[in-house]
Amino acid sequence: MKKLALAALLALTVSGCAATDQAAGGGDSVKVGVLTSTSGLVAGYGKQFTEGFKAGLAYATKGTNKAGGKTLEVTYHDDASDPAKATAAATDLIGKGYKVLTGTVSSGVAMQVAPLAAQNKILYINGAAATDAITGINDYTFRSGRQTWQDVRTAESFVGGVRGKKVMVFAQDYAFGQANVAAVQAVLGKAGGATVTPVLVPLKTTDFTPFARQIVDAKPDLLFVAWAGETAANMWQTLAQQKVFEATRVVTGLADRATFGTFGPAADKINFLSHYFAEATSNEAAKALAKELGSTPDIFHSDGFTAAQMVVRAVEQGGDDVSRMITGLEGWAFTQPKGEATVRAEDHALLQPMFQAKLSGGVPQLVGTLTPDQVTPPVTPTK
Repeated sequence: MKKLALAALLALTVSGCAATDQAAGGGDSVKVGVLTSTSGLVAGYGKQFTEGFKAGLAYATKGTNKAGGKTLEVTYHDDASDPAKATAAATDLIGKGYKVLTGTVSSGVAMQVAPLAAQNKILYINGAAATDAITGINDYTFRSGRQTWQDVRTAESFVGGVRGKKVMVFAQDYAFGQANVAAVQAVLGKAGGATVTPVLVPLKTTDFTPFARQIVDAKPDLLFVAWAGETAANMWQTLAQQKVFEATRVVTGLADRATFGTFGPAADKINFLSHYFAEATSNEAAKALAKELGSTPDIFHSDGFTAAQMVVRAVEQGGDDVSRMITGLEGWAFTQPKGEATVRAEDHALLQPMFQAKLSGGVPQLVGTLTPDQVTPPVTPTK
């Protein structure tokens, strides 16, 4: 909230949005736009977010679709993980008087929508997009999921600290892999005192043996694997064949349930850090999510559910006044499907638990829970 006055002076409105927002004030409803990927490479993630959001909305409003005496007018829009398409859609929604946007599962999209929120003084609750850059980006932006810093800190927990140790990052040589290398270097290298060495593999690689041998020869204390796509099964098989698991402790993220089969026989040798899996918790919110879905929740259902809880809280506290919505969210502690969470007032980071897991027979099992204070990212004052 500390920079709202400055933001107001600098705001660049979109097609008369500010005037539209003012005209919309004081009504009986608040417009909420869920902007996410229901087509494109991460369409499955957007589908999960949307399903989770609907479940969370039913839970948080007790089925009334109302908050603070206001009806929530919710509409759903596809951004196709395309920043340009997302920006156009967000601009259109803001111009139509939408007070709240949420849903983003692509970090590239999130980084384009967040500045629009500040320029036009609307509330933006980022969805599953994990980029650390969203935290503290401006006073109008919040997040309903975890950030990469929390992932990396969870990976560190498997070795009980990395100061003076060797860490390798095994990843594909493109934006996703490079971002993970940068995060590990920042969290475990610069802040943690480890020596971090990247092993970046060209995307079209099909023979992973030379890279696996490089890892075995280096004998790191921790191997952090960040991988996505159709080569995953071959990659994991090669690591097992080259005895990488005998040479180091291997940690990777537990993604959506559709990927569990790609680990093959190596699955029981991998240490999984987890943002969320249904078997990790059984609180009231988690039970409500599963009941509303009618099936086992997946990794990003929780983020959608949490976003709905935050939207309802914002409108309960602020009505259609965005400044009051922001004040109502800052410092808010609540129970999400993952457990106890708090919106940090200083930079809107979402402090939350993280999990250690293993796969047994294709089913995730909880190994350990890291409390929010164990994976709290450093404060990033809003810009």
